[in-house]
Amino acid sequence: MSIKLNVNGRAVAAKSEPDTPLLWVIRDELGLTGTKFGCGAALCGACTVHVNGQPVRSCRTPVEAVAGKKIATVESLSRNNTHPLQVAWIKHDVPQCGYCQSGQLMSAAALLDKNKNPSDADIDQAMSGNLCRCGTYGRIKAAIKDAAASLRNA
Repeated sequence: MSIKLNVNGRAVAAKSEPDTPLLWVIRDELGLTGTKFGCGAALCGACTVHVNGQPVRSCRTPVEAVAGKKIATVESLSRNNTHPLQVAWIKHDVPQCGYCQSGQLMSAAALLDKNKNPSDADIDQAMSGNLCRCGTYGRIKAAIKDAAASLRNA
């Protein structure tokens, strides 16, 4: 049995069992390794992807639950670091170990898709489910504000 998916605008068929976490289909079957395994309990946000534009934790989302839906991974932002968030991430030297960054970027992208002028409270709320062991939260917030300004001025 295969499960039809749309990942980063491409039609694909997952051959995994229906209850397999989406994370493992993305990484192991599709070879898109930007999405990371963090805690496996949907608590840290490292595995965040978008499903129909909404951020979800792929480590706890069964692949059958997203059949036919639009899935976007961190690779969908840009392959050459030209997305405004990626530019801002580099400018503010956000990553240290980098492990959580794909989830951070995807949560930030979901926020900016809805709100091009987020307040500090908006950013805090949108990013509250993403943990960073290195503690770069201040740089993350600054980068989101820069990316938002870039998107408003585009």
